[in-house]
Amino acid sequence: MNKKTLRIGHRGACGYAPENTLASFARALELGVDMVELDVHVCRSGELVVIHDETLERTTNGSGVVAEKTFAELARLDAGRGERIPLLSEVFDLVARRAGINIELKGAHTAAPAAALIKKYKQVSGWSDDEILVSSLNPENLREFSRLVPQVKIGLVTLTPPSEADINSCGAPLYSIHQKHATITKQSLAEAKARHLAVFAWTVNAPADIQRLISLQIDGIFSDYPDRL
Repeated sequence: MNKKTLRIGHRGACGYAPENTLASFARALELGVDMVELDVHVCRSGELVVIHDETLERTTNGSGVVAEKTFAELARLDAGRGERIPLLSEVFDLVARRAGINIELKGAHTAAPAAALIKKYKQVSGWSDDEILVSSLNPENLREFSRLVPQVKIGLVTLTPPSEADINSCGAPLYSIHQKHATITKQSLAEAKARHLAVFAWTVNAPADIQRLISLQIDGIFSDYPDRL
């Protein structure tokens, strides 16, 4: 693999273990990822919980809206194979700087608690700005986060190559674009490089797609099966 291509475990190593669980992140670390990617929402009791969807039905044996549940209620649910929904702090403790962490701000009101938690782990556990990347599909989340922790890198999640307006909407300098892999071309990569932006491709599992992106010298690849990278 091209030296600059980061191997990023999508929701941990969710091809092998239930997504966004401690088991999935542990598996990703075993497979030697450079970074793990995860998604966060704020639950009713105020904690940042690691789960992709706004609702519980797809990934747990519970039902309802994540934001309307306390962490005590969420912690009782089965998130697959006996795993539970973790706190973001638990993932930081598990990873323990053995890889970077990409935190995708999914739900509303996630920017401020994410900023506070990151500040804590930088101060107490020695995490550096280079080991953390915060991303979102919602530019407002990135604007708010960057106001609070301007030195931490941010990335905009997109389906297609972003326009200048998309990039400017984040209100702070972007580090990266996290783009749907099928829409990435040599030209779109060149345009991103001209703007000094890294480009990460999601979610890439087929070997042929992986090889295509490596040949384009992509900066990073998100995969459910990070060992394929």
